[in-house]
Amino acid sequence: MTYQSFNPATGTLLKKFEELTDTQLEAKLAKAAECFLTWKATSYDARAAIIAKAGVLLHERAEELAETMTLEMGKRIDEARGEVEFSARIMAYYATNAETFLADTPLYPEQGEGHMESSPIGVIFGVEPWNFPYYQLARVAGPHLMAGNTLVVKHAGCVPQCAIAFEKILTDAGAPEGLYTNLMISHDQSDAVVADPRIKGVALTGSVAAGRSIAAAAGKALKPSSMELGGADAFIVLKDADMEHALKWAVWGRMYNTGQTCCAAKRFIIAEEVADQFTTDFQAALGTLEAGDPLDSATTLGPLSSEQALLDLLEQVDVAVKHGAKVLMGGKRLNRPGSYMQPTILTDVTPDNPAFRTEFFGPVAMIFRVKDEAAAVALANDSDFGLGGSVFTGDEAAGRRVASAVETGMMFINNISWTDAELPFGGIKDSGYGRELGDMGIQQFVNKKLVRTIKADAPA
Repeated sequence: MTYQSFNPATGTLLKKFEELTDTQLEAKLAKAAECFLTWKATSYDARAAIIAKAGVLLHERAEELAETMTLEMGKRIDEARGEVEFSARIMAYYATNAETFLADTPLYPEQGEGHMESSPIGVIFGVEPWNFPYYQLARVAGPHLMAGNTLVVKHAGCVPQCAIAFEKILTDAGAPEGLYTNLMISHDQSDAVVADPRIKGVALTGSVAAGRSIAAAAGKALKPSSMELGGADAFIVLKDADMEHALKWAVWGRMYNTGQTCCAAKRFIIAEEVADQFTTDFQAALGTLEAGDPLDSATTLGPLSSEQALLDLLEQVDVAVKHGAKVLMGGKRLNRPGSYMQPTILTDVTPDNPAFRTEFFGPVAMIFRVKDEAAAVALANDSDFGLGGSVFTGDEAAGRRVASAVETGMMFINNISWTDAELPFGGIKDSGYGRELGDMGIQQFVNKKLVRTIKADAPA
């Protein structure tokens, strides 16, 4: 069964859910297509009343929603509360700004006049992951619903109760039937949805393998798509960095959400002059984290999202070691119930090691030493991924120089503060294409139509 809710902190099965039958799926797709016909003609103010209300309900129900998330995928409760509140802000942001973002843009041709106008294209299919069960949904629901599209969404199989809860938020906010629809469907059914002519665009956040498959299917059907895939973000520390400041971000950047974040610090590229100090202090800081019940705010180390996620990560570490990597700390599961792993640091990872091009989706960090800024940039760019990255330095000019030189969709100077509704989010290379959030996020699935007026005779 695809949709099963397990508590990864205990291994306990919480609830099972049946997949939709083909008949049920057809009814939901038909309703989404029917809803689009009226929703696209609904005013921005009327759309905003529903989307803004959804944001208010997310805020009001933050505690129960956060607890559901923690029970289903193990996110520490304080982080879970923060995610729900951020999701509420995203909904409010698009309710407030969508009309401005999609307003007609005047053009100035040599003759006559013209403008670009934006209009919705139809039913959008979202395929979303488990690591941010509400945020991932909010960042497609907020912009694409406010743009006048309708949404059908296949959420990850291990967070079905979160998926149901988010759909109920929209329903309780007054969404008409078919505006936002949760689909508990199989992979085969998902392929059929992508191909369905009523689906006009596809948004995926997931693995590289999933991105290749879904993007290929969408391309075959000539449908626009956005792909937010994995990352192996570089965390660059130059010799003049504020080490105390950098260390705090290093721990947060690697251990937030127990390391299960696409845009997270994963490859620590440290100038050789400060590498010993950074490594010693980083190891000490990770060693203070204590595993416990993620529902307890005192817990500083939560479980992985599932037993399979833990086993996969342990295997990745074993493969890295077999190819010459050294385990500076950790590398094993914790001796306690649940899917917990020791915070882990790997060193001596060479380019011929599979780990060099691997995304570790959990509490595993790789540390590299480099001689100077140029070597740091070269190593950062020697990656199949290009989602985010960061550089820590006391020299503002150096920070901007490195940020411009690293080949990613996002770079952060002396921080990893990517969580703002106003900031476009996305990457390049194997990290995908397209942008979510900010003013760019709402442009992904709208028709940008040129309208020109000119008093002119047809050529003879």
